[in-house]
Amino acid sequence: MSENKYPPLKTILLDMDGVLWRGYEPVIDIQVLFDKIHQLGCQAFCVTNNSTQTIEGYLEKLSGFGVDISPSQIITSAEATASYLKDHIQGESPVYVVGEDGLKETISRYSFNIIEESGAVQPAAVVVGLDLKLTYEKIYLASKYIREGVLFVGTNPDKTFPYAGGIAPGAGSIISPIESASGTAPVMIGKPEKHLYQLALDRSGSLPGEALMIGDRLETDILGAQRMGIRTGLVLTGITSRDGVQKWQQKPDMIAETAQDILENL
Repeated sequence: MSENKYPPLKTILLDMDGVLWRGYEPVIDIQVLFDKIHQLGCQAFCVTNNSTQTIEGYLEKLSGFGVDISPSQIITSAEATASYLKDHIQGESPVYVVGEDGLKETISRYSFNIIEESGAVQPAAVVVGLDLKLTYEKIYLASKYIREGVLFVGTNPDKTFPYAGGIAPGAGSIISPIESASGTAPVMIGKPEKHLYQLALDRSGSLPGEALMIGDRLETDILGAQRMGIRTGLVLTGITSRDGVQKWQQKPDMIAETAQDILENL
């Protein structure tokens, strides 16, 4: 990576699934990684497209690996989605959510009312994320509300995500049938869109060129950071293989086996 292309590094943004762990299995020594970030004099922010957990859930998981950070250092697509809703619909509005409890709880904390049954009340928005209990009824209701004109928001576009047993369907695979049935594309919140990156930059007080995004997906983590002017490091512990990199036109600034390898080469 060019030494004079960017200003001094202040902030490191870390994807989690595929960078820190696969499911519940760590892919590196996570505590050593965060210690190295601190030795570099940088701030660490975990920036994830995963909408299924609350920030408290991630804090507990990281603590189990010996890492203690503040809630503000974790930015999820669920939180960014709730923040987007706050700016675009009235507070305490009803919202129909297709997703896990972590997404519903996060949206509720922003003073929105979650509805889960047909006919209760017309929602102001439909939010769709990864839902491990997706049903035909949920697809039907979500697409019905969207066709009636309500705001359609997707947490993130990931078709798959790395899991301990391999590759699992992601939020994008849940959003797709609802988009197809409603005939409407969602407002997408997660990477590669700007929302998560911008929250991290705002909280860190960093300019884009003062940050590094470490991720495992070219089409989300890396592409979004490149669009923002954030330097990029791709790891091979998650979704993307070396063969996949060869097919990608705009290469990351760095490519390494693990996030720790990226930091060792700064």
